[in-house]
Amino acid sequence: MSSLSVYHETSPDLPNKVLTHLEDIASTLAEVGVRFERWQAVAPIAPGASQDEVIAAYRPQIDTLMSERGYVTVDVVSLSDDHPQKAELRAKFLDEHRHAEDEVRFFVAGSGLFSLHIDDYVYAVLCEKNDLISVPAGTRHWFDMGEHPHFVAIRLFNNPEGWVAQFTGDDIASRFPRLDD
Repeated sequence: MSSLSVYHETSPDLPNKVLTHLEDIASTLAEVGVRFERWQAVAPIAPGASQDEVIAAYRPQIDTLMSERGYVTVDVVSLSDDHPQKAELRAKFLDEHRHAEDEVRFFVAGSGLFSLHIDDYVYAVLCEKNDLISVPAGTRHWFDMGEHPHFVAIRLFNNPEGWVAQFTGDDIASRFPRLDD
């Protein structure tokens, strides 16, 4: 089940609130400029589907988002527990960073934890199958795929080079719960 835990940045052990209803999650995140919604495929997706098949199943929603926000690149990332570089990949995203463009992810399968550091709060968003999150450009955040990753996600970019991070050097991410905690 998708969830949102909101913490004060000085209290990583005690969330101020925990939300599990889509409407509550979406409205709370909208207050800080983050888009969160649920999508449904227009065609069935079989396990092991190719990137083209996954994108085709969500083509109407992808096209709408690309035209609304000017995204120029779309791809699919898939990671499972048997990936030989899973630990290195996890570590790459666990430090607080920001991007010059929006970070848009749609979870086709599996889950991941986006933690957004906005003002004095951390918004920990557990994204699961059918969840779309759009983190605005410049938002400090980190992502945890867990020790045993399992997810397939569609990614949309304004920058044809894809994922480019600017790390903040703040160790705040190390103080907050991780996906497997």
